[in-house]
Amino acid sequence: MKRTALILTLILAASAALFAEEAKPAAKPGEPPAVHTKTLWKQIQEGGWVMFPIAACSMLTLYLIGDGFIRVTSPKKMHPPAEVETVKNFFRYGKYVDAYNYCRAHDSAFANVARVAISSLGEGKTATEEAIVTEMTKENSRIQTFVSYLSVIGVCAPMIGLLGTVTGMIGAFGMLGSSGIGDPSGLSAAIGEVLTATASGLFIAIPAFGAYYWLRNRGVKVLHDIQDTLAHMFRKMPYDKLAGAEIGDEEIVAADPEWWVG
Repeated sequence: MKRTALILTLILAASAALFAEEAKPAAKPGEPPAVHTKTLWKQIQEGGWVMFPIAACSMLTLYLIGDGFIRVTSPKKMHPPAEVETVKNFFRYGKYVDAYNYCRAHDSAFANVARVAISSLGEGKTATEEAIVTEMTKENSRIQTFVSYLSVIGVCAPMIGLLGTVTGMIGAFGMLGSSGIGDPSGLSAAIGEVLTATASGLFIAIPAFGAYYWLRNRGVKVLHDIQDTLAHMFRKMPYDKLAGAEIGDEEIVAADPEWWVG
């Protein structure tokens, strides 16, 4: 919740700074009139209705980049060194139940995978390795779910901008057909306005794609680091001495078939 509030606050602050119009001093008598340039907010207004979905895409992009940066790039969120060292110490003394309880009390990707692996120790090496692979897949899916939306925005934002440009060009050429070519400046101004939509869509898509590939690759690297850590921890694990052990308090719902006669 605090992370979401922080990201939203930064987005609002950036939007206020972006859309603020600079005050222009009035020209003094005898001086040539000041050159009036279009502010960024004015150009956005000229883009038409399509700027509303593009604005929504821009805010969503900022949120996803901020959330992904905090979630994926922070070692404390994915692969905390303190948690790794604590679980290793439990392993050194054979305290696997304590290691399981410690992992269950924490919510990092490393703790989640280690917890599932420890709970499978009594079922043998093959079951433990399969549990690690399955949980790593879940963690990768959890990471990539929000990051993948950046790719969707990168594809959709230019298409939304192009839609606004096409609809604006239809209106511009409709005006040309009704009023003729007597005032070409009006036509050029209309074309310049509708191209703002395409430029805005590309302006959103480029950083969205860049952030998507960077965050995706960063997430894959962190998961590989977790996998390497677990491979080192479970090396030489005495599975024969742990055979049949029930570690953890996960409910077991499977039972012998009712027709089985022991």
